[in-house]
Amino acid sequence: MSAAAPDPSAPEPAQPGIGDLTAGALVFGSSAAVLVVEIVALRLLAPYLGLTLETSTTVIGLALAAIAAGSWAGGRAADRSDPRSAVAPLLGVSGVVVALTPFAVRAAAEPGSSALLFLVAAATIVVPGALLSAVTPMVTKLLLHDLGETGTVVGRLSGIGTVGAIVGTVLTGFVLISHVRVSAILVGLGVLLGVAAAAFELRRRGPAVGLLAVGGALLAGGTAGLVPSGCEVETTYHCATVEAAGSSTGGRLLVLDGLRHSFVDLDDPTYLEFSYTRAYAAAIDAMFPGDGPLSAHHLGAGGVTMPRWLAATRPGSTSVVSEIDGGVVQLDRDDLGLRTSRALQVRVEDGRLGMRDVNAGSLDLVVGDAFGGVSVPWHLTTLEMLDEVHRALDGDGVYVLNLIDHGQLRLARAEARTLQERWPHVAVLGAPAPTSAGPASTSSPASADEVEGGNLVMVASERPLDVDALRAQLDRRQVGWTVLAGSTLDRWVGDAPVLTDDYAPVDQLLTTRAGA
Repeated sequence: MSAAAPDPSAPEPAQPGIGDLTAGALVFGSSAAVLVVEIVALRLLAPYLGLTLETSTTVIGLALAAIAAGSWAGGRAADRSDPRSAVAPLLGVSGVVVALTPFAVRAAAEPGSSALLFLVAAATIVVPGALLSAVTPMVTKLLLHDLGETGTVVGRLSGIGTVGAIVGTVLTGFVLISHVRVSAILVGLGVLLGVAAAAFELRRRGPAVGLLAVGGALLAGGTAGLVPSGCEVETTYHCATVEAAGSSTGGRLLVLDGLRHSFVDLDDPTYLEFSYTRAYAAAIDAMFPGDGPLSAHHLGAGGVTMPRWLAATRPGSTSVVSEIDGGVVQLDRDDLGLRTSRALQVRVEDGRLGMRDVNAGSLDLVVGDAFGGVSVPWHLTTLEMLDEVHRALDGDGVYVLNLIDHGQLRLARAEARTLQERWPHVAVLGAPAPTSAGPASTSSPASADEVEGGNLVMVASERPLDVDALRAQLDRRQVGWTVLAGSTLDRWVGDAPVLTDDYAPVDQLLTTRAGA
């Protein structure tokens, strides 16, 4: 009796899939990895694009686009080919891209081309995000054995993926960023993804292929880890280096994210290299003649230049410094000779939260130096923050702050307007702007009622400002700046908005480079 012919309409026997545990681990891990990459990308790009609303929106938007594209494409591919052969390459290629990300981004930032940096950054977010997001539909396809369980399987894997994303977010934000260098996080994640790809192949194709893949992943990760990051210290917020500088053997320059941030002379704390620090000193000496001690709070540490200057020029002064980046503080201790005491305390804390702990009317001086060239902590600019500063100062107290802006100086004008809302006496110190005839010279004098972009120092107090004394102190220190006050300042501020916690579009107001 001959065998019956096969029924062409009968369904093909199901191919073996993967176990529930393996499926859950793949979905959990790939979802977590996408969020780790997204959060770390914000840290990696902030030094070059600023920690702004636009940067955050761009990174989040790219990550969501990658998730959508990867999920869609992964689902279509799973229906057209064997998903088992695709999972390991998805993980492996993602691992390589993730491990190379910090070095690619920093290399692209070197030429100073924003377009090149954006393209490289977009690729390093979109490529691993899309590939990792394709893993879930692939695994879903492998786990489906019965159409009657479709909802259960899809719902369970969706829940596992969401939990993985939450764990990746919390782990990165609360643990990894605080204790591990950004480049180490990404290289480590890249190695883990490579090992996961190798382990999957080990299970699918046998020990020889799997062990070879594991060895390749570890070698690639180790090689990436040996590539120099360009940072002496990679802190929570910055890529930091300290360089010998100046004519003195004790001169040290603190460079944060490629920008000259602070200068310290280890042998002479009274020496001030940068114009804005000399403008600080001019404002302090004009408002507090003599050498009497002052009680001061400093928002931002940098190289702790001004607290040291204050201690050297006004013996008996006390300074408390609020610095959010503990890595910068440690660098100050290790390489810039910082020694703290009861008279000079440095606290690792957010500046605004630190001001809340200051007793009312206990300070003579508050120094604001937490703003960078491409990144402004908006919550330190608002009227509500100024309320905290105003509360902490005594009746004759003075608030001086440094702000960096360019172009039309819209952020600087808005901050000056906000200061005017809280204090009756405000002045802006800055380099005089050239007239329309051209650069300042003997034939083209500087304008008396305008300042040009760059560093601006603002002074605010309840008591009248001695503008003549301010100018004299600036001249004595050869700063070369002018002073805007009174009606001149009012005209300069114009109709600039008051910045509040409810409305502080500092990212949109800020111009990060001259001529922009």
